[in-house]
Amino acid sequence: MGHFYFVRHGQTIWNVENKICGATDIALTEFGHEQAIETGKKILEEGIKADEILYSPLMRAADTAKHISEITKIPARVEPRLIEQNFGKWESTPRNGEAFKVAKGQFVCSYEGGESMLRLAQRIYNLLDEIKIKSEKKTYILVAHNGIARVVQSYFSDMTNEEYAAWGVKNCEVIRYDFI
Repeated sequence: MGHFYFVRHGQTIWNVENKICGATDIALTEFGHEQAIETGKKILEEGIKADEILYSPLMRAADTAKHISEITKIPARVEPRLIEQNFGKWESTPRNGEAFKVAKGQFVCSYEGGESMLRLAQRIYNLLDEIKIKSEKKTYILVAHNGIARVVQSYFSDMTNEEYAAWGVKNCEVIRYDFI
């Protein structure tokens, strides 16, 4: 079976301030741009081969993907389903807020104007099912967000709700996933 790679976008000011970004379109910091460039170089140095980069339409992921693409010469295109979960009323609030922690455990809740974990999982699982079918012939790098990273991880491993809520990746971390 095939495989793909997942990369979380570079640092944003809301990451630094420990705020929930969600579907709010937040730009990379200067350091975030540097992280993305270094990630492109790392992909080259490690000999990671891919046919295409798919990225979230939000500028923090799009800019990260474009830096990686420029360095690696891997073509990149937007994949709308990779947009981060909309956390509704919680966006721009502290990531570690007690009320948000409680809300995050409610997988059917839409966060008053946002998107439920179940709907998020549906769109990401559907995308991963498509990538799995194509993975015999094509390798992808997905550039997206921490919320998307959680869903991707849950596609490949059983997790409790608590493990799911706590799981995450660092900015510009590269993870390989193998389909079985």
